[in-house]
Amino acid sequence: MILARPRAAARRLYRSLKRDRSGVAMIEFAIAMPLVLGVGCYGLETANLALINLRISQIALALADNASRVGTYSSLTSQQLREVDVNDIFAAARYQGNGINLTANGRIILSSLENVQQSYDTAAVQRIHWQRCLGTKSGTGYDSTYGTTTAAAGTTATLTNAGTAATSGMGDSGAQVNAPGGSGVMFVEVNYLTKPLFGTWLTSPARVHYVATFIVRDRRDFSQIYNPSPTATRMTCDKYTA
Repeated sequence: MILARPRAAARRLYRSLKRDRSGVAMIEFAIAMPLVLGVGCYGLETANLALINLRISQIALALADNASRVGTYSSLTSQQLREVDVNDIFAAARYQGNGINLTANGRIILSSLENVQQSYDTAAVQRIHWQRCLGTKSGTGYDSTYGTTTAAAGTTATLTNAGTAATSGMGDSGAQVNAPGGSGVMFVEVNYLTKPLFGTWLTSPARVHYVATFIVRDRRDFSQIYNPSPTATRMTCDKYTA
């Protein structure tokens, strides 16, 4: 008789729980929430990565476009590109990339790919005449993968600082960019390491890479990159600053 009472109580409790539907929605939500949350977070990560790609591509295009236009005219009506002009266009790129910490998490390389006959040449030579850089990231995937030159290249109109020959141009194999005869192109590389919104449990940090080129718009003096008094700090590629 004593044992029957607990059994009867257990059966009544079972029947009561079986008929009870008051917590079904909460239980279903608890079961589905991890899946819904995971899908939602992954969607946000994907959207963030797409937005970063768009921003970096636009920064690369704007920088190449600006570099193809800037300079000051001399008495010979040819446009001289100065270090201060390069610093100004890098300042614009830094401002554009502030929201994603571009210069702290990436690297920008500006190369002057020229196909001109300098005073020390017997014929036109395609070369990387000079390069300027911005950003703290270094090493493979962040420094230029399409050709480099010395920090002093282009600082004087001499053979010593003539730059590096680039007969095949710059760019990926099969898609190299070449400078037109008697002129040059501004070749920009931007490399950036992404930082996932929710850590690494959904996606890992990824390197975003974009290039952009513009033909120099005006009649530029390609003999060197000028630095008249008061001189500006050269943003050479041996420096890693934000």
